[in-house]
Amino acid sequence: MAPDMIPPAGAADFLTRQGWGGAMILPLAGDASFRRYFRIVDGARRAVLMDAPPPHEDPRPFIEIAQWLGTRGFAAPKIHGIDLDQGLVLLEDFGDDRMREAADADPSRERALYGAAIDILVALHAEDAMPAAPYDRATLHREADLLVEWYCPAIGIEADLENYHAAWDQVFDDALAKRPVTVLRDYHAENLMLTGAGLGLLDFQDALAGHAAYDLVSLLQDARRDVSAELEATMLEYYLSHVGNDPGFDNAYHVLGAQRNAKIIGIFTRLWQRDGKPRYPTLCPRVWGYLDRDLAHPALASVAAWFDATIPADKRGDPMVIAAA
Repeated sequence: MAPDMIPPAGAADFLTRQGWGGAMILPLAGDASFRRYFRIVDGARRAVLMDAPPPHEDPRPFIEIAQWLGTRGFAAPKIHGIDLDQGLVLLEDFGDDRMREAADADPSRERALYGAAIDILVALHAEDAMPAAPYDRATLHREADLLVEWYCPAIGIEADLENYHAAWDQVFDDALAKRPVTVLRDYHAENLMLTGAGLGLLDFQDALAGHAAYDLVSLLQDARRDVSAELEATMLEYYLSHVGNDPGFDNAYHVLGAQRNAKIIGIFTRLWQRDGKPRYPTLCPRVWGYLDRDLAHPALASVAAWFDATIPADKRGDPMVIAAA
């Protein structure tokens, strides 16, 4: 077992208190954060143990959002037990069947699976936003800054943060919600689980109240899986056929797409440089592809001009490879 997937010291006692004494604790998954997950096996029973160690992690947002989603009929994992002092949470186990692998294994299912994911967003966006912090201009700026703070230095570019801010400031009005909805923020094929009741939701602890287009971008410009421009357009049309076409929605979708992709490129570079996780920069070429697609939209003219002046095409890719060249 890898050292970073050794169960936390208090796991066995916690499980005993929850009625799972003697159960096997098997490594399940690490995370881009400090969170880790273990599968708990006791005969035919299965559960998942989340290890969210304080002070690095706080599981309370996950618990609160899971309960908010569950009371409204969305398939978030049920909470079986909590120890906030140790950061341990015992969860319903949705199994191993992720939407990502299902779509990859049988491309004929891709549209139906993405359609089911869109159906969840349609239903979620019909609800009033949960009590959550707003996805406001300051947050959008702070996230977009990650590209300048991490990616640009990694590839040897000294970027002008003031002009970068000014370029984004010209477009962020389009990304601010008139009617906020619950934004799960990491809504993509690796966080959607195939269960007997449909698609189960994971990794929503950072939810905010923001624009409906954001989770669509997360799903349809997936950093971890290629989504064709054709499928993206088809699913956007499907979503809008259910909710109606707000005249500003197209602008918002591409502004939030560009903002999210810039943020992800910065985060993936940080995960490599600061946290020693070299898998993440290898995903950046795909994310740059989505970002270039968004920057071509007329609403992004000011931001596209900054990128054209600052980061040439041959510097848009895997920062590890570019830095080593």
